[in-house]
Amino acid sequence: MSRKVCAQIHLDAVVHNYRLARAQAPGAHAVAIVKADAYGHGAVPVAQALAAEADAFGVACIEEAMALRAAGLGAPIVLLEGFFDADELPIIAREGFWPAVHSLHQLEALEQAQLATPVPVWLKIDTGMHRLGVQPQEVATSVARLQACNAVADVVLMTHFACSDEPDKTMTLDQLACFDQAAGTLGLAASLSNSAAVMAWPRAHRQWLRPGIMLYGATPFEQPNPIADQLQAAMTLSSEVIAVREVPACETVGYGATFRCDRPRRIGTVAMGYADGYPRHARNGTPVVVAGQRAQLAGRVSMDMITVDLTDLPHAGVGSSVELWGRQLPVAEVARWSDTIPYTLLSGLTPRVPRRYD
Repeated sequence: MSRKVCAQIHLDAVVHNYRLARAQAPGAHAVAIVKADAYGHGAVPVAQALAAEADAFGVACIEEAMALRAAGLGAPIVLLEGFFDADELPIIAREGFWPAVHSLHQLEALEQAQLATPVPVWLKIDTGMHRLGVQPQEVATSVARLQACNAVADVVLMTHFACSDEPDKTMTLDQLACFDQAAGTLGLAASLSNSAAVMAWPRAHRQWLRPGIMLYGATPFEQPNPIADQLQAAMTLSSEVIAVREVPACETVGYGATFRCDRPRRIGTVAMGYADGYPRHARNGTPVVVAGQRAQLAGRVSMDMITVDLTDLPHAGVGSSVELWGRQLPVAEVARWSDTIPYTLLSGLTPRVPRRYD
């Protein structure tokens, strides 16, 4: 019998979530972010499911963009980290990619380039994230240089928020003010909103949204959000119970003996471990769903297996289905128990886990 580990990808949920993002700003366009293999969901199948819906796709680098083109996706593709070397520019022009420009060396490369077709660029402004982007006081000059450049067809302004997933923090307002001052009266289209800003910061919507994690049905927020509550999980990660042990009181389970039985307990072993992408730091008590009912991790996650407490689930046994996250158990809940975020869990799923699509 083959190992019953599977990530079922619900493409109808991805489409629903994209439409939900668009509905927050009906007059705006939306870039479907499919970088990092669509956060572990499979960039090509996800993009194909959105082909009739998405205004553009967003990836980190040209390799990810070329994989979409090879699969026949013809929509515009935004290169969120831009280009790394000038020799990428002819490919970008040929394939119709839209590169971000965040540094002086990129601007200079465009000025020196001789391209058969000019390319639209997205000029990134550093409004406080301090990773990438031109300084606010450099925006007007940078736009003028880009608009004077034969290799450039159009300019969109963009920035990225540091704390938009924390609606109570004022930093997003500070970044918005910084962006608006830098953009001034340039009259250019803009893209500011990641998933959190799509759902919680309508002032940031502008002409182009950039929904990412919300496409996959995971909330970026720690607290409830009325829009995030409408998301549908796009991945169900599942396995089966492969063994059951009756463990006496005071005995321990798993590496490090981190779980001690306070009474006789029935422990199930599940084919799923950190080599599959399940978080090693998931604590005792992390929820799972066994045969439709909630159970808890009992013992440290190992490379290929986890152990769960089946004491109160007498109907569960070898062959019982186990949902690690998905439609019955939000991935964000598992992430909280693991001291991490849903992005890490979804994008960290390893190739050992087969993806199946419905």
